[in-house]
Amino acid sequence: MSMNVQALSGGFSAPVFDSQAVFRSLMDGMARPGTVQSITSEIGQPSPLGKAAGAVALALCDADTPVWLQPCFAKASVADWIGFHTGALLAQEKSEARFVFLQAASGLYYFDIFASGTQEYPDRSATIVIEVSSIGKGSELVLRGPGIKEQRTVSVAGLPDVFDEIWKGNRSIFPRGVDVILTAGDRLLCLPRTTRIG
Repeated sequence: MSMNVQALSGGFSAPVFDSQAVFRSLMDGMARPGTVQSITSEIGQPSPLGKAAGAVALALCDADTPVWLQPCFAKASVADWIGFHTGALLAQEKSEARFVFLQAASGLYYFDIFASGTQEYPDRSATIVIEVSSIGKGSELVLRGPGIKEQRTVSVAGLPDVFDEIWKGNRSIFPRGVDVILTAGDRLLCLPRTTRIG
């Protein structure tokens, strides 16, 4: 099957500069959970992948990081786009993926079906990127934990009610567990596994 033309377009216009800028935003977001980061780089990502989610893929994925895509992304040209611009291959099994891209509106999975690391190597886990409908509007999440002075309140629209239960399950296996990046359009915020919600 020939690669979709859309998969060959887009990407960072200044790859080194843009990749470094996005990486810094992600590191800042992980160090200060719940702080909203904005992506200013032009991405040209295929729909339905959002700009921030596309930027995360371009900055973090490479030939050594298998990617698993929810069917809503897999049916589009997203897989070809990520593969062309980063060299990353699709994981055949959810548990093999280092990066997972989900759309909250299409339903969430319990995180334990993805790689959660081991007690000896907790970093061998997946990072899950979840596209939500809005960051800055919606239900309030109260965050506590490392990198947060007392507490931080963020508003997110589009997360299903079951997310609280999924996150508690993720927290219960610490230091194992996944880290999450919520994205909406050109905005993102990070939820490392050390963060408590509620």
